[in-house]
Amino acid sequence: MYRGTDEDVEGRPLEDAELIELARNGDVRAYGELVERYREPAFRLAVLVTKSAAEAEDAVQEAFVKAYYALGRFRDRAPFRPWILRIVSNEARNRRRSARRREGLALRVAEDRPSGGAAPSPEAAVLERETSRALLEAIGRLPERERLVIGYRYFLDLSEAEIAAVLGVRPGTVKSRCARALAHLRARLPAGLASVEVVEATDG
Repeated sequence: MYRGTDEDVEGRPLEDAELIELARNGDVRAYGELVERYREPAFRLAVLVTKSAAEAEDAVQEAFVKAYYALGRFRDRAPFRPWILRIVSNEARNRRRSARRREGLALRVAEDRPSGGAAPSPEAAVLERETSRALLEAIGRLPERERLVIGYRYFLDLSEAEIAAVLGVRPGTVKSRCARALAHLRARLPAGLASVEVVEATDG
């Protein structure tokens, strides 16, 4: 963990805003800490967009470089996570056409989040490996806009407000898009899973 002040030595981790301010002043280690904090969700998002782990890795690296040089335009006290994920999403879209990896493998990478996460997810209703795989394949067949809103909400654990910031839309639009995406997902599930209730848990 980055340690640059007396408070850090005493154990208080720096907030994103503090790291951003240090990075703006040329502290590369501070920016490195931000990269470490958000590399994993950035990669999973890029995989959802490109459907290629290799293309996703390139997109994430390029996005963090672009974000570093754009820190001067970052709005003070704005949340960093939606901002960086929006840059990652844009960069991944630019690389999407070059992705050639199999979709199933890529979706598995996107779904592989750290254990212990308690965020609601559509796959939580089907615990067995084979049914989880079928669910991921069904998600992969959704149109991109629906696939991404489900990915943001359930794979990346973003709140509706954060998704709205990433997409540049109102939170109400996120809610309606997610509801439509879940309805379409149910329709694409195999017969054995179609009856499984996949419910979006509400925030708060």
